[in-house]
Amino acid sequence: MQDQYENPGRTRWRRFAALTVPAAAVATAVVFGVANGAVAASFAVSSQTFKVSATELRGEGFVQYGGIAQEVDGTRNPVAVTGIREAEIVNLCQSVKVPTPGAPVVLKITAGDEGRPATASDLVIDVVSLEGDVLFRDINIGQDASTLEGGPPGARGEPGAFGQQADAVTITNLRQVARAISAQTFNLRGLELKVNVGEAAKECF
Repeated sequence: MQDQYENPGRTRWRRFAALTVPAAAVATAVVFGVANGAVAASFAVSSQTFKVSATELRGEGFVQYGGIAQEVDGTRNPVAVTGIREAEIVNLCQSVKVPTPGAPVVLKITAGDEGRPATASDLVIDVVSLEGDVLFRDINIGQDASTLEGGPPGARGEPGAFGQQADAVTITNLRQVARAISAQTFNLRGLELKVNVGEAAKECF
């Protein structure tokens, strides 16, 4: 379901990195994956990032490796490609601030409470930054990205690039910035979509 750049040159792995590998090593590994040409989203991404938060994300089949999210004009944005084969998301919030003159405008989507969480299959996220408390089950760190398995079909990087995988992942108090999300299925139970203007235009965090 946020791995390194929120602003150019600013690393924000925080507690997520502390639970996996040292932040400097992660940043180096992601850059190495990018240098090897790993590609993230299979579609052209917008020039905007968006925010996603959740009380809890529970996933089966987790993989992660460095990649590039490319815009229509050819701009290449380094990301951490994060794949989860099956996911449940409690209290999902997704928001994007629309650049407009004058008062700010925010598009916000909420869905999924504890009794009826949002669900997704073959979920792939181009992550810019991520914060939260993370618990992995049976994790491999530093695995060759081309050998990753157990995640969404085709979710693997270039030979020799840094990767990591786990049988399962639980992230509580999730806050992430992303450039793209794709999924085979995305079931948003209790969906609410609002366009807020001015003082009411609050993002997920």
